[in-house]
Amino acid sequence: MNRPNDHDEATGHGRRVTDDGAGPGGPRPTRRDALKAAIGAVAIAALPVTPADAERAMRHVDAALALQRQGTPYRPKYFTPDEWRQIHIVVDLIIPKDDKSGSATDAGVPQYMDFFCTEYASSYAWMRDALRWFDGFAYRSFGKSFLKITDAQRRQLFDQVAWPAKAKPELREGVNYFNRLRDFTASGFFSSQIGVKDLGYIGNVAVPAWNGCPPAALKHLGVE
Repeated sequence: MNRPNDHDEATGHGRRVTDDGAGPGGPRPTRRDALKAAIGAVAIAALPVTPADAERAMRHVDAALALQRQGTPYRPKYFTPDEWRQIHIVVDLIIPKDDKSGSATDAGVPQYMDFFCTEYASSYAWMRDALRWFDGFAYRSFGKSFLKITDAQRRQLFDQVAWPAKAKPELREGVNYFNRLRDFTASGFFSSQIGVKDLGYIGNVAVPAWNGCPPAALKHLGVE
């Protein structure tokens, strides 16, 4: 997926917003933590979304990615141009590309968000508020917009709101927005083809032979 220049130059070629290492209160979360968030995001931000709605969303994403591969850029219906650039940066900081799979943008998460924010605009009013909040947070902290600060500075902002128990009281609104953005990102990623492969899920397939429970699993259960 083509990305804005600011994104390419400022995100350090896809390093995690939560790279391995120490963070406030302990080790930084990884993509696996985003998976845990996805479990709580299955209902897609508590909306009464039906399986048919979810299927439509993924067809929308798959079609958009196919067109992009053919050279036709996606035109968002909900996001403004600057918001579109910002949401690409945000979701790739939350779930960047790694050695196992692609990033959130590779999975079509921005298009996924654009679909739901368009279809359920009144319920997703918080999205635009969240992007504005982080833009204001960037200005207050560094005197520049979120798009113009560096990747390291964006990580500093996210680190202040990613751990609710450690966040300052005056940043509670940002904590809430970050949680929603993280859950929405995880929901879109793990609904995608890339996300399903990342989980290692193969679905209901025929097994030619059953050789019993793997030894490693038996050892873990203490029933060797």
